[in-house]
Amino acid sequence: MIEARILPVTPLQQNCTFIWCAETRKAAVVDPGGDVDRILAAIDKLELTVERILLTHGHLDHVGGAAELAAALDVPIEGPQREDAFLIEGAHYARQCEMFGLPPQDGFTPTRWLEDGDTVSVGNETLRVLHTPGHTPGHVVFFHPEAELAQVGDVLFAGSVGRTDFPRGDFDALVHSIRAKLFPLGDEVKFIPGHGPMSTFGVERETNPFVGDGRV
Repeated sequence: MIEARILPVTPLQQNCTFIWCAETRKAAVVDPGGDVDRILAAIDKLELTVERILLTHGHLDHVGGAAELAAALDVPIEGPQREDAFLIEGAHYARQCEMFGLPPQDGFTPTRWLEDGDTVSVGNETLRVLHTPGHTPGHVVFFHPEAELAQVGDVLFAGSVGRTDFPRGDFDALVHSIRAKLFPLGDEVKFIPGHGPMSTFGVERETNPFVGDGRV
């Protein structure tokens, strides 16, 4: 059995998520965008043993605290897919900091880039990795079939979809990722987006004006 808890972080209220194995309380932290002290406090309160940090994509509000948290916990960083390397390695990372009004920071390289079809373990549980480009070229989604739960980052939101006006965004690719890779997972699948409330693929398939069945 797997459990999850959302902690909105940074002024952008990005959904940092704790996903853990109920049997072992071993956990992953998904998209620690900042406020690392709050994240560490939440880990202690939930009595979790964090095994790894998982990243859905390379935008700063999702990765800004990853290197600091990994150092504090001595755990690896896994994800996103390597097409997002330009966002988190080198000069573009510093430009993201400037854009968000933060002090310049050095970029980092994840311990492991993820590819479509990979898996990541959380205690005794296994998450499937889906490569879902569009918002960014290297965006990935983490899916737990038994719990019918997906962490979708900024691909899909309740009533909306991810922006594609950032570097290397692609609206057609985003729509394809949602309709060809996410919706077929099942209408009952609950998803945690990168911002805002949870929803289900079924609700979004029926009602979402950008990717729902009734879209123009």
